[in-house]
Amino acid sequence: MEFGFTEEQLMFRDSVYKFAKKEIVPLVEEADLKSEFSMEVWRKLGEMGILGLPFPEELGGSGASVETCCLAGEALGHAGVDQGHLLALGAHTYLCADTIFKHGSPEQLKKYVPKLASGEWIGCMGLTEPGAGSDAASITTTAVKKDGKWILNGTKTFITNAPVCEVCVVYATVDKALKHKGITAFIVERGFPGFATGAPFHKMGVRASATSEVILDNCEVPEENLLGEVGKGFEYTHETLSWDRSSLLAPFVGALQFAIESCTKYSQERVQFGKPINAFQAIQHKLADIKIIQEAAKMVVYRVAHDKDSGKPLNHLHTSIAKSVVGDYGIKAASDAVQIFGGYGFIHEYPIERFLRDVKLAQIGGGTSEMQKFIISRILSFM
Repeated sequence: MEFGFTEEQLMFRDSVYKFAKKEIVPLVEEADLKSEFSMEVWRKLGEMGILGLPFPEELGGSGASVETCCLAGEALGHAGVDQGHLLALGAHTYLCADTIFKHGSPEQLKKYVPKLASGEWIGCMGLTEPGAGSDAASITTTAVKKDGKWILNGTKTFITNAPVCEVCVVYATVDKALKHKGITAFIVERGFPGFATGAPFHKMGVRASATSEVILDNCEVPEENLLGEVGKGFEYTHETLSWDRSSLLAPFVGALQFAIESCTKYSQERVQFGKPINAFQAIQHKLADIKIIQEAAKMVVYRVAHDKDSGKPLNHLHTSIAKSVVGDYGIKAASDAVQIFGGYGFIHEYPIERFLRDVKLAQIGGGTSEMQKFIISRILSFM
């Protein structure tokens, strides 16, 4: 299902694929091995215009649709770009910059969006806390207005891009008693007094994305850096779900295509007992399963993107299904891919082992698989 992609969109996808294959893929293996965020990769993404895709031209972007943004992410994953840098892209463009674009004042848009769209500045989003993951409404970071400034106190954790960011959209509560109705968003710059980041975490997968805590110790935020309205922050986080379940998942869709192509080629060339291993039914079934999962993932992710482009209200059933398919079934596909490669799939010589490590995050980050099943079952109970 192609969802009516135009010839121009398909040509764009092909150009991103070719660019990534030539310019970015040769850089990612070393970055993954060293667990280092590559500024060279970041600059190339900026030069290609990928970091500013959804923003209007007057703010340094391309005015691309959500489907087009997904096509870019899919092409990057299909080319073999690691999910670490692609996660950094997603957190930067869709969770940070787009939130500023959607809810910022004209002055905020002019100040921040062009620098984020070009990649000159790197952005992140600070929501998750040590005691508040899936239950985002229980965040304890506080925001108190004092002497014409907002004073923020608290700690965020697992924040993608935090160690390398210049700007962070931080969520804090103005009144814990209000629960989700007290959550408010702020644009916080690295240079603001009281803002700090912790040492980068060493992760199982997506290693080239820089991830750490954000520490707010009486952090002074100018009044004009309030983002949107007081008490509307929880609504803003829900808006990011449509990005999280479309453009942030699209690179995994591309990686599944990369996996099926790699496994098909390897199974044709690898000979055991006098015949290519794809002659054995056990391997045939694994190839079929990977392809089934790839097609299913593509359809559910682009359905969310199509809904968003059509201006439809956020469909939580569709978004949770998309997250579940990519996470729970993507990891099965990645595991099968490693099994097809055998011992070679277990070493770093082939990127298949990296895909298995990377896709695990799709079951955890941005809402766990367990939360998706809870949401799906709750919706079904009211149908």
